[in-house]
Amino acid sequence: MGNLLSFIFPPKSRFSFDDIPDQSGRIAIITGGNSGIGMVACKVLLSKGAKVYMASRSKERALPAINQLKQATGKTDIHLLELDLADLQSVRRAAEEFTRKENRLHMLFNNGGVMTPPIEQLTKQGYDLQFGATVLGHAYLTKLLLPVLLSTAEEAPGKVRVVHTSSCGHANAVEGGIDIKTLTDGPARTKAGTWQMYFQSKWGNAAYSSELAGRYGSQGLVSIAFDPGNIRTSLHKNMPKLGYYILNTILLYDLEPYGGLQILYAGTMPQAGKLNGCYLVPWARIGNVKPDTRDPSLGARLWQWCEEEIAKFEQARRL
Repeated sequence: MGNLLSFIFPPKSRFSFDDIPDQSGRIAIITGGNSGIGMVACKVLLSKGAKVYMASRSKERALPAINQLKQATGKTDIHLLELDLADLQSVRRAAEEFTRKENRLHMLFNNGGVMTPPIEQLTKQGYDLQFGATVLGHAYLTKLLLPVLLSTAEEAPGKVRVVHTSSCGHANAVEGGIDIKTLTDGPARTKAGTWQMYFQSKWGNAAYSSELAGRYGSQGLVSIAFDPGNIRTSLHKNMPKLGYYILNTILLYDLEPYGGLQILYAGTMPQAGKLNGCYLVPWARIGNVKPDTRDPSLGARLWQWCEEEIAKFEQARRL
């Protein structure tokens, strides 16, 4: 009960955006940056002097958001990176576009995602929409950007961050974290239902973060996952109306400043350079994560599955 109450009613944050040091000369990519906590991260990083790439699948939504942030901050170094995480071809195009323009990357925020859409929705390549976009899409993006991340980390070890948006819902995933049979269309996925697919995708974010930390931490890369907390965003739009009303009126916290606390602490604070492989909870505290997300065999299995699916895609596009 103590842990549950601490999640619903976290202690007052000791961290605020004012604590973030100057980010001049640093470059960031934020997926899902045109709304919710992604937009808060874009706003704060831009105001602190970073060069920001707002990665979004919707140019129509992103451009007004970019203009809004320019007006709010008085800064202009924010750019659209068109990216649809539910289409691996779009992920490749976005990574290629970024690396044509930049040879450094200090912060990659794997933040974009979707929550409990209709179960029949799939990615462009036929994966469950939630797992395919949130886990596989981000895994491919990270893989493509690893060379520039690692070369940047050579210059600034501990200052290059890959930050993954997970959720306390990861604790409700099936035993072992994921059921491979549910990741593509079929009766197993339909039976699992949209909520279980959400839980598995958030487990995947936490486990992938841990695996990335283990594989590349020795090369100066810092990988951190976090639970954003109960934040008032459009992510809950697919919930039943009564449940959303109760959640919105009683349990949700305002997007600003609460929505940006963990993601920005992980990405910008010097002391977070020592948190490789850690999991943050509201508000910007090291917290507990489901132990199996740190099981090396399960992390390796998830990593291998992502690598195999990426290899299938890359082979198909070469034919």
